[in-house]
Amino acid sequence: PCVFSTAAQQRSTGDECGPEDPHDEPKHPLSDCALEHKASKLEEQVRDLTERYRKALADSENVRRRTQKFVEDAKLFGIQSFCRDLVEVADILEKTAESAAEEAEPSNPNPTLKKIYEGLSLIEAKLQRVFAKHGLQKMNPVGGKYDPYDHEIVCHVPAEGMQPGTIALVTQDGYKLHGRTIRHALVGVAVESQ
Repeated sequence: PCVFSTAAQQRSTGDECGPEDPHDEPKHPLSDCALEHKASKLEEQVRDLTERYRKALADSENVRRRTQKFVEDAKLFGIQSFCRDLVEVADILEKTAESAAEEAEPSNPNPTLKKIYEGLSLIEAKLQRVFAKHGLQKMNPVGGKYDPYDHEIVCHVPAEGMQPGTIALVTQDGYKLHGRTIRHALVGVAVESQ
């Protein structure tokens, strides 16, 4: 009797909103054919959603990889414009060291000029080591084949002992940062003399 009275109280308070007897539910008679048709539609929807999910997952993975590549490139090449500016300073330093070397020949007994030349040479060597440490390398194309991605032709030179199309001289050094050309080498290319 206690159990019955609690059930009656629950019904009266509205805690149970369903029908009083599970056998009182309205029945919708569906034929086996209709159930199979509904099941096949649901299976098709599951396949479609699974395929969409896989595509979305692959797209998000591609975006993640692309973003990671952009970040890595930004880390490597973020100093590119700074390196271009430093390369110009390296050119000036190299030309200054060359002219100091010409003036500090053995015929000139000026010891100050010799010390200046030695100092400039040390600075130049240190600068090239710093460049190498950060992935910036000077190109040395003399004797190699002309490559429009790395070189810019400024003149043609008669091919004396060189194969036509090879680089005979360099008027301005080119530089690469981690394999990417940041300044083309200005070169003279050997051509057949006529």
